[in-house]
Amino acid sequence: MDTMTLTKVAAGVLGAWLILLLAKWGGEELYHTASHGEASYVIEVAGAEPVDAEPEVPFAELLASASADKGAKVFRKCTACHKAEDGANATGPYLYGVVGRDIDSAVGYGAYSGSLLTNGTVWTPDNLNAFLTKPSDWAPGTSMSFAGLKKPEDRANVIAYLDSLDD
Repeated sequence: MDTMTLTKVAAGVLGAWLILLLAKWGGEELYHTASHGEASYVIEVAGAEPVDAEPEVPFAELLASASADKGAKVFRKCTACHKAEDGANATGPYLYGVVGRDIDSAVGYGAYSGSLLTNGTVWTPDNLNAFLTKPSDWAPGTSMSFAGLKKPEDRANVIAYLDSLDD
């Protein structure tokens, strides 16, 4: 082994170490975490609500101020499987008159999941709200593959729309 090979190996190792130190220094400057000598970290606790989160509005208030017109727009997501006309079943049961109707009672539709009746027997606004939040949580084993409506306002608007159909 000659001195030139030894020099090249040493230069490679020291060069890689220098690049590592420069990258570390650059990262610390870019993502500076200390504030006046004290560490300032944000630690999120699972299940804790953020300090400046808006208070949750009760669903009854949302439903009282819900818009059937906005609900008709949100209902478009449902039209892939449901119809809003009386007796017009599709992949899912018709939703005309669903608010206040028995849960498994759409005339001519017989493919209901048995798990629907575990949380009640009537589609009340509260039951519809819970179901539309995430159907698979409210009725485990349901054949409805819809993920749910995340926004409570959307759920209230859809329920107001469905309730307005049979007026």
